[in-house]
Amino acid sequence: MTSHTRPPRLRPVLTALALTLTLAAATGCGTEVASDTEAARSASGAPAPDRAELEARARAVQTVAEHVWVTEAPGYTLARQSVGVVGDDGFGSIYTTSEGGQIQLRVERLPHADADCTDGPAAGSAQDPVVTCERDGEQWYRATEPGHAYAQEQGDLVVTVSGAREEVDRAALRAAARAAHRADDHELDQVLPPAGEAAARQPVERGDLPPVGDGAPNNDVGASG
Repeated sequence: MTSHTRPPRLRPVLTALALTLTLAAATGCGTEVASDTEAARSASGAPAPDRAELEARARAVQTVAEHVWVTEAPGYTLARQSVGVVGDDGFGSIYTTSEGGQIQLRVERLPHADADCTDGPAAGSAQDPVVTCERDGEQWYRATEPGHAYAQEQGDLVVTVSGAREEVDRAALRAAARAAHRADDHELDQVLPPAGEAAARQPVERGDLPPVGDGAPNNDVGASG
């Protein structure tokens, strides 16, 4: 397959810095991984929660159940606190290893051009030039110096699996990309925050911020300083 040197179609999710900052912002002081009990419950055939409850839990994190995807990769575990909305109603999560490796999964409404890196440059995406851009099966693979990603289209959604090149090799990233799929009801129950927990994750509206301007509190002082 032919390699191209064109700007990346995916926004800065390919960079190691973006991955690190995303995980840090999503997880706060630590990560919470899906428990063995939850996995056992799914494997045992225990009934999943009512679909209406699952859809309500998805809405609580500002997404929809149909946009929640999951994947798997040897040695990687879902960081539960990384689960959240991407864009208006997309979905994002991060899978981590005990050594600090990260694989990021993103599902969002994007045009075809944001999945296919072979069709010329995209506006606003000239940073970290692509060193590899090629079709790999049903997906597109692109790599910059710091990061790489697989992308696939699903209707009006683009599903992206990405990671830092120094943390995850292409074979592991490909496996995770090919394993990515829309979550079934059991998986939704495992991935989505429990009812009532998502509200605690929402930003707190500050009462001291003005309705206009850059949102900074008024720190004016008198002539005496």
